[in-house]
Amino acid sequence: MSCTSLIFRRPIPDDWERVVAVMPAWWDGPDLRALLPRIFFEHFRGSSLLVEHEDVLVAFLIGFMCPDHADEAYVHFVGVAPAWRRAGLARDLYRRFFGLARSNGRSVVRAVTAPVNAGSIAFHTALGFSVLPGDDESHGVPVTTQRGPHGDHLVRFQLFLEPEAEA
Repeated sequence: MSCTSLIFRRPIPDDWERVVAVMPAWWDGPDLRALLPRIFFEHFRGSSLLVEHEDVLVAFLIGFMCPDHADEAYVHFVGVAPAWRRAGLARDLYRRFFGLARSNGRSVVRAVTAPVNAGSIAFHTALGFSVLPGDDESHGVPVTTQRGPHGDHLVRFQLFLEPEAEA
């Protein structure tokens, strides 16, 4: 696997089908496809990224600039094909998203994960995210209790972006 042959690009609406098709194979556990509707590929293309290797989808980040919080950006979903994990793609996608957030005047990035996803929690904290307080605790981490259709608890993260260095 050569990282030099990777193509990073913005998604288009037709990419939604490719992304939701790989999600069950890329994640163990519940089917999360309903949490990533096609509308994200129509309205948040400018702040989202896909990574391809020889026309095969190997990673993606779907994120947006929060319309109601002018200083915040939000990472909604990140996925990396199992064969490409530990190649630095997720870290690269986040760093690119941080740059997009800064260029849009954002100083905070937020994200969430499930409390059972120890790998995701470790990854986010290694990137510099802080775990936010919650209203409960699960698997040894603070969680926010959700009352939505899945009734899941979420670990919430935030990262304060460093200002871009002056050239």
